[in-house]
Amino acid sequence: MTTISVPISAKLEESIKGLIESGYGSNKADVVRRAIAHIAEEEAVQVVLNAMKEPTLRGDLRELAKNFE
Repeated sequence: MTTISVPISAKLEESIKGLIESGYGSNKADVVRRAIAHIAEEEAVQVVLNAMKEPTLRGDLRELAKNFE
């Protein structure tokens, strides 16, 4: 496991303390790890949702390719 040191504002530190008090994490590091994991999950969901909006091509690939020439 790697340790990184990141300066944060007093406001962010208070937010982290509040999250610990509300049970989101057991300590500062746990809260930060969970927050990063949450962001990564949200990004993955967004990628899937965006992909679902893309048009689907159906049919003969050669015929479809003619539309792009």
